[in-house]
Amino acid sequence: MTLEQYLRRFRNVSRRTLVRLKRIPGGICCNGVPARTVDPVSAGDCITLTEPAAEHTLPPLTTCTVPILQETASWILYDKPDGMPVHPSHGHRTDTLGNVFAAAHPELPFRPVYRLDRDTSGICLAAKSAYSAAFLQGRVEKTYLALVCGTLQKSGTISAPIGRADGSVIRRCVRQDGKSAVTHYRPLRQDGTYTLVELTLETGRTHQIRVHMASLGYPLAGDTLYGGSTAHFSRHMLHCCRVAFPDPESGERITAECPFQACEAYFAAAKI
Repeated sequence: MTLEQYLRRFRNVSRRTLVRLKRIPGGICCNGVPARTVDPVSAGDCITLTEPAAEHTLPPLTTCTVPILQETASWILYDKPDGMPVHPSHGHRTDTLGNVFAAAHPELPFRPVYRLDRDTSGICLAAKSAYSAAFLQGRVEKTYLALVCGTLQKSGTISAPIGRADGSVIRRCVRQDGKSAVTHYRPLRQDGTYTLVELTLETGRTHQIRVHMASLGYPLAGDTLYGGSTAHFSRHMLHCCRVAFPDPESGERITAECPFQACEAYFAAAKI
């Protein structure tokens, strides 16, 4: 097959990326020699893609650090704290995970594979190249832990479309004209006031877990936007605790876990 067929079919390299690399001297090489995308390739050939230097980087944040769970030349896994946005936005230009990444990798643009809400803690995956980012899209399995209000007894699945709430640019709600959304949930432990729930998603809608659990009558603890109690918590209690994905280079299945420390501290204090 041709080099383009191999890269597109087996390595998930986008057509846009190939067009960009073809414009760079030495951007695509086969066995150390510049190659055309129409050239044939064979088993054992070594294909090298060289990304151009980043044109835009974020201002570095050096006054704080974020724990790194795992890191390779292709990707990095952070244990993001609650209260920290993933990507800069209006009002948050220099205090984000992207700024932390820029301090360690000033030569690279920040490419989060997915985003967590500012007050959601846990595992956040960022790619170190356009190729890795494209390869990982849609291939990351995420598991969340949430502390919800009330006593939830049974596991189940919520399949309810989600759309923007009328009159709000932030709030979402279940509505028939929204986008399809599916959430699986399983209660793990209770204390009579809250229930710790494990959740997996088939879709990735904005505020999906928060909206779906609130629609079920079990809003997240501390979630003022969707009716959760703030008696014990000042932020919504949601945490990305586990991820699994194929490594862009080796294909090896990577797994990582991260405890929900705020929730564990609550149950420990309650001696549950």
